[in-house]
Amino acid sequence: MEPADFNFELPPELIAQQPLAERTASRLLELGPDGQLVDRYFADLPALLRPADLLVVNDSRVLPARLFGAKASGGRIEMLLERVLSAHEALVQLRSSHAPKPGASLSFDGGVSATVLRRQDEFFVLRFARPVVEVLDQAGHVPLPPYIRRSDASADRERYQTVYARERGSVAAPTAGLHFTDSLLASLAAQGVGFGRLTLHVGAGTFAPLRPHQLKTGRLHAERLQVSAELCAAVADCRVRGGRVVAVGTTAMRGLETAAASGVLRPFDGETSLFIRPGYRFQVVDALLTNFHLPESSLLMLVAAFGGTERVMAAYREAVVRRYRFFSYGDAMFLCRDKGAS
Repeated sequence: MEPADFNFELPPELIAQQPLAERTASRLLELGPDGQLVDRYFADLPALLRPADLLVVNDSRVLPARLFGAKASGGRIEMLLERVLSAHEALVQLRSSHAPKPGASLSFDGGVSATVLRRQDEFFVLRFARPVVEVLDQAGHVPLPPYIRRSDASADRERYQTVYARERGSVAAPTAGLHFTDSLLASLAAQGVGFGRLTLHVGAGTFAPLRPHQLKTGRLHAERLQVSAELCAAVADCRVRGGRVVAVGTTAMRGLETAAASGVLRPFDGETSLFIRPGYRFQVVDALLTNFHLPESSLLMLVAAFGGTERVMAAYREAVVRRYRFFSYGDAMFLCRDKGAS
């Protein structure tokens, strides 16, 4: 299959530019096993979950990962963190009229300075005079995705973050989780739904177009992942109870499936470059809660692999007709695994 097989027409006005005032007020499209579509609201989620189910979330916290500044020549430059490599070094994307060379000095807003150490594929490795996280906390901006055509605002620091985020390291939110509130989570717990966490730090590569070498090798950009023994035990208990493992977002899906690559779910601490696309054999996840994704993206290919390509693409086309809001600040979708997905 080619990325073009996962294209769909999306009117620009359906790309959500702002979050709704209430997190649970987002719409939720339920995709049934026979392709039937039910319009719901996210507040209806308890009706879709069973007492023995286990929700698995990605608790990564978004860093204020965008910096603005200038090269020594005076040319303006924009930096977007890909990931922190060490206390003072970071792998980043740089946008400028001319790419800086190794050894070049960069000055960012807030009196922050850095030196270009080297190129690494399409990224750059920078060394900062002060700890990277400290620099970002002082001068960084919320790294809103490129399809949100506005500057970040103070409200985004809270709203572009899940209520359960705790482990700092992402440059993009695990957006399916943005719809949850503490009260909704409490209601689900009272209903008997379990709650488990993993940590996958989302990199800026999640917004990049698929590259030919990724399609050829079946591997994506690497992202840091931690899956605990506690979560593995919770999944095993869920199975004993006859419940379903429900991944909240594509990152939770990738994390669980990476940790189960051997055929058995085990603790994991390392990097994942797992590319889930049609033909993939799922090991762990039974149901998926996810936002609507970009055309021709690896994330849409993952959803199609899980729910069946024809069903998912038909659902996306119908979501456009029904005027669902798309992407990070948009609406959500709930679907179970298509046993015959390919």
